[in-house]
Amino acid sequence: MSAESRVPRPGRQPGASGAGAWAPRTVSGPWSLSRGRARAAAAVLCYANLLNYMNWFIIAGMLLDVQNFFQISDSNAGLLQTAFICCLLLSAPVFGYLGDRHNRKATLSIGILLWSGAGLSSSFISPQYSWLFFLSRGVVGIGSASFSTIAPTVLGDLFVRDQRTRVLAVFYIFIPVGSGLGYVLGSAVLQLTGSWRWAFRVMPCLEAVALILLIVLVPDPPRGAAEKQEEAAMGDPRSSWCEDVRYLGRNWSFVWSTLGVTAIAFVTGALGFWAPKFLFEARVVHGLQPPCLQDPCNSQDSLIFGILTVVTGIIGVVLGAEAARRYKKVNPRAEPLICAYSLLAAGPCLFLALILARVTLLASYVTRSPLSWHGFPCFSPRGPPFWPLLPGPCRAPLSGPSGPSPLYGVCWTPACAQDALGTCPALSS
Repeated sequence: MSAESRVPRPGRQPGASGAGAWAPRTVSGPWSLSRGRARAAAAVLCYANLLNYMNWFIIAGMLLDVQNFFQISDSNAGLLQTAFICCLLLSAPVFGYLGDRHNRKATLSIGILLWSGAGLSSSFISPQYSWLFFLSRGVVGIGSASFSTIAPTVLGDLFVRDQRTRVLAVFYIFIPVGSGLGYVLGSAVLQLTGSWRWAFRVMPCLEAVALILLIVLVPDPPRGAAEKQEEAAMGDPRSSWCEDVRYLGRNWSFVWSTLGVTAIAFVTGALGFWAPKFLFEARVVHGLQPPCLQDPCNSQDSLIFGILTVVTGIIGVVLGAEAARRYKKVNPRAEPLICAYSLLAAGPCLFLALILARVTLLASYVTRSPLSWHGFPCFSPRGPPFWPLLPGPCRAPLSGPSGPSPLYGVCWTPACAQDALGTCPALSS
């Protein structure tokens, strides 16, 4: 449906060697896609995004059982998310570069194959080869990076202006929904089967459906197709990767936004990974549940926390988008201000959730819930019109939340947990 040709970059002649000698351009011919086909493609990408974020947090929903099976300490358990995040971090710019210059549909398909294959293989690893389980989480991170980096750009080329804003808002709603369903699936499958392994065997079935739908229904539109910028694309050949990075480094709005999203991700990623275990140990401290010494642990906290994440995440995205839309009528900087206000309001909620856990578990749940809907307005996009034209390195840092799990893993010792719950002998005397 789309056609690409090669044109020499400025100052180079055909046949010249060197990086960036040739750059793809969009042919100045008509390219169109029916509204129904575009919506079907958007639905497939949203479904795949749902599975993507389920993979991020499915292991957190059954972390206690994984630790017992592989005999992993809390500090080493944090390395599971570290391996995932580091591989995602390093591979996202690579996939962003490839997505700018090669077939995005093929790259997305490879990413789904990577994360589904790694997840399935991890369910067959024996306890004495725990290092392979850590490696598999890293491969899942690589596959996730390909999708998180490239999928929004495909949507950006299928829709324009307000349509793009609405579609991207729906796409990003599946961040909290997928994250919450990851907890729910892991916890539910564990309770039904008695083994955490089956959660990693159910996911590939869902991902196979996503892969088939992606191949059949999702096109790879020309870059900037929604704006019909063929002439602009021919007059401005693609820059090199280094030129992209230098340009972004001079864009202070982008730099500060990226640092802000990183700070959000630093907190939410770690809290998302450790919150179910914190709530489980709070139950143990209050005498509501015995300690988990053997599989399965039969904890309801992952299930409850997952449902809360889904509900409050949807509320947060919808309220954030609507508040920004209304506030922008009087203030053009509405989006960053709404994000900042919501995060400031989330700070006291986090403090109270940790402090009240030693008093009553219900109060901890109530104050922890606003953390989801206060944070997710920052991921409710207002669709910049130049999104599909941004280079890969620009999209990669905006691909989604990550977290400082190794730091939290090192700190999450039994003594620290007891301290947070007010039961540490050294501090309660």
